[in-house]
This record gives sequence, structure tokens and C-alpha cells, in this order.
Amino acid sequence: MNSILTDPFVRTEREADIAARSDRLAVTFAERAAEHDRDGSFPFENFDDLREAGYLKLTVPARYGGEEASLYEMLLAQERLAKGDGSTALAVGWHVSQVLQLRMKQSWPPKLYEEFCRRAVDEGAMINQFASEPSTGSPSRGGRPQTTAVRTEGGYLLTGRKTFSSLLPVLDQFTVTAYVEDEEKIGTFYVRRGPGVGMEETWNTLGMRATGSHDLLLEDVFVPEEERLDRWEGSDGSALGTGMSDHGGALLHIPACYLGIAWAARDFAVKFAAEYRPSSLPGPIADLPHIRHKIGEMESERITARTLLYSVADRWGRLPDTRPSMKPELG
Repeated sequence: MNSILTDPFVRTEREADIAARSDRLAVTFAERAAEHDRDGSFPFENFDDLREAGYLKLTVPARYGGEEASLYEMLLAQERLAKGDGSTALAVGWHVSQVLQLRMKQSWPPKLYEEFCRRAVDEGAMINQFASEPSTGSPSRGGRPQTTAVRTEGGYLLTGRKTFSSLLPVLDQFTVTAYVEDEEKIGTFYVRRGPGVGMEETWNTLGMRATGSHDLLLEDVFVPEEERLDRWEGSDGSALGTGMSDHGGALLHIPACYLGIAWAARDFAVKFAAEYRPSSLPGPIADLPHIRHKIGEMESERITARTLLYSVADRWGRLPDTRPSMKPELG
């Protein structure tokens, strides 16, 4: 039976359309996932498919031609995409979630924001923010970046190295954090691929091998003064933050991805149990009470997790005034 028709978290025709597109893409991505996982290669063809399907404009405002998906709709799309390829879903999740966050906070210079949104719709342009570094680790722990921004005529020169730079092989622009030496503070900068921008292929892990999370290298990369982002205030009066806590509900794309992986694992386990017939048994192992019990426990955990995820996303969308008090649930 069609999983969309039986999914209690798909509530509207629009949500069904969003879910169906992800299901179609997931089927294609699943055929390629093992190869990219084995080789640690980046799935460029998956991103061509995402661009062709219009997925990259999922959270772009409607006024620029985007779909203006809510947080809830974004999670539906991401969870189902991850059933086919978790690496692709996690990587593109950084793009769609940051575009969602930018739409809510309006924390970029208006001209730059409109330019990027239109390129996301017309060309499939993507974005990610790079803040982690070899010596400081995750920015959530408050370490000062070793990447520096030195003032020069008309802007800044950025030099440093960023780690965990997911999507890097396919990005033409991104934002980075850097320490502004003459101000003794951390700034956030919009960087375009060009002179001084490089990549070192360091990503060789046991899991999520196809996210392309290589090291970003910056050497005297020029960023104009007007593309320093932390100088701009958002619609809520706050400047663009440098910590992960500033992303709020947008970071729920991560558990959505991992629940999609769990969904695929559940399907595989149930299919295996129904088909595996050892010679010592009269039927498949799915007939054994302890196997049925394990499948029941698995399903109970998955339903509980999905209920929490989508109930939080629903409340985030319906009751924006409660968002400051939702940190425990978001965590």
C-alpha cells in the first residue's frame, strides 16, 4: 500500500505532493547509494536530480518563485528522501534548512538575499555555513575560530581551514565564520568560490561517506564589506548568529534524516524476517514470537520518535510566540 496514504503525519494534499516527490527521488538514490558509500564519492547526479525536481527551492520564499515550505513540510521531505540515501538527505538538508532559517530571520542584506533566492530557483544554487575547525571543533562549544578576517580596502581577506564542510564539492557560495582581528570578535562572511578558495579531500569516514564533508581551504580570499553578514540585523532585531543554537527549529532536519534511515532499516528488517526460512523452521523467522516482539519494539520506538518530531514541528509553525520555550524539545 502507498506509504503516503497510510502515513498519519501527511495531512494535506500539498504535504502529500511534497512527500511523493521525495519518495520518487529516494527510489532513484537508493540504486546509487551503495556505490557512493563504498567509494566515498560525491553523488553529483543526485543533486542534478534534486535540481531538476525543484527540490532545491523547497524553502525559498514564494515571492522569488520558491515553494516556501514550512518546517513541518521540510521534515516530511527530508525524512522520506533519507530512505533512499542518508548522505544525500543530510547534505541537502543543510541547504534547505538554512534557507528556511534565513526566510524566518531575514538576517542577510536584502539585495544579497534576493539574488541568492532567485539563483536557488533559476539555477539550483545552494548554501551552507562552515564554522567547525580542526583546532576548535564544533562552534556550539564556543571556541574562537582560527580562520582570520583581516581588513583591507573595500572589505576583508579571509585565511583559514574549515572542517565538516558538507556539500562543499557542489557549492559555488557559502558562509564562514572568522575572527576579525582588529575588532577582537567573530564575524560571518558570504564567500563565493574563486581565487584563494580550495578543497582538501579529507572526508573518509565509516558513515555518511557521500556528504562531501571535506576541508575548506581559504587563502587571502576577498570578501566585500557589504557581504559581511553579522553586521545586518534580522527582522527580529538579532544579527546572524555563529552558534548552532541560533538555527532553532531548522536543525530538526538532522533527526528527520536519521528517522528516514531508520525507516529504511525497518523495511529491510521486516522484509528479511518475512522471507528468511532456515531449514530448522517450518516457516519464516517472522513467525517466531521473539522476532515478532523485536519488530514490535522497533515500530514502537519509531512511532514515538516520529510523533515527537512532527508534533514539535507543528507547534513551531502554529505558535511562533512559544519558540523561545521550546529549546528542551528541540534538543
